[in-house]
Amino acid sequence: MKAAIVFEKGSIPQYADFQEPEVQENEILISVKAASIKNLDRARAGGNHYSTENQEHQPTVIGTDGAGYLENGNKVYFFSKKGTVAEKAVADQKMIIPIPEELDFSLAAALPNAVMGSAMALKFKAGIQQGNTVLINGATGITGRIAVQIARLYGAEKIIVTGRNEESLEALLELGADEVVSLTLSDQDFKQKIKEIHQETPIDIIIDYIWGHSVEMILSAFKGDGTFSHQTKLVTIGGMSGDTIQLSSQILRGTDIQISGSGLGSWTKEESALLFSEIIPEMFQAAVEGKIKMETQEVDIKNIETIWNAEIESGKRLVIRI
Repeated sequence: MKAAIVFEKGSIPQYADFQEPEVQENEILISVKAASIKNLDRARAGGNHYSTENQEHQPTVIGTDGAGYLENGNKVYFFSKKGTVAEKAVADQKMIIPIPEELDFSLAAALPNAVMGSAMALKFKAGIQQGNTVLINGATGITGRIAVQIARLYGAEKIIVTGRNEESLEALLELGADEVVSLTLSDQDFKQKIKEIHQETPIDIIIDYIWGHSVEMILSAFKGDGTFSHQTKLVTIGGMSGDTIQLSSQILRGTDIQISGSGLGSWTKEESALLFSEIIPEMFQAAVEGKIKMETQEVDIKNIETIWNAEIESGKRLVIRI
């Protein structure tokens, strides 16, 4: 079969022949039609992800999820660590989700990862409720854009977004955001703006994609004065602006704020099961109904070497078509 292969650790994937995967117990074979490429896939392909650091490198098919046909003709999305950017792939039967007939393979392949990075935090870590006010920090990326739409689906009454790209921030207003705050403001102006918003409509949930200095400023804006404060849950999902922050213990003592993270290692088995059995199927249907929108940039698998280090259009997920 043809596949996108990393032959040497850190090298660019190549379009080449590779042995067809063997189906093990509880696995199923899939004829792949589309596979999305994410930061996780790039890191694993380059041997830079923590899950591959201590592995001896062998020629490997890239990709961790995709969409295609089962042998009976059913359309499915699947997750697999055995490689997905290939004509054939295998996946655990528990990691397969039916795709509505109306949903395009590219969108079906691209959407679930963004759902994992948004719905899981909103639903399980933040416990979003009808009428909540949600602040999404670093919302101009692909997952942030989906988070805005899912927060609205989950009942958020007000959604505030932050980011640096002014054009992308304005586009978020069309996706459901109510107010934008630019990270290009001075520290003082940014903190003052967040403080004013919090005083006017207390923020219940902060979904953070970038960590770093912006989170330090947000927490500083929330700092209490010894009186009763509104409870806010901050859930961090990414660290694009830095992996560490300075946090004053006075903020935690004087503010009713709860800080947690959302990622593969932080979900329970029950939550992970619900992601496949309920959450992603629900979001597939929302996409069919036009309630969730996502843009993709499609490239044929034959061009994997050319596209690997190329710049992808802002706000779009790279999808390899097979």
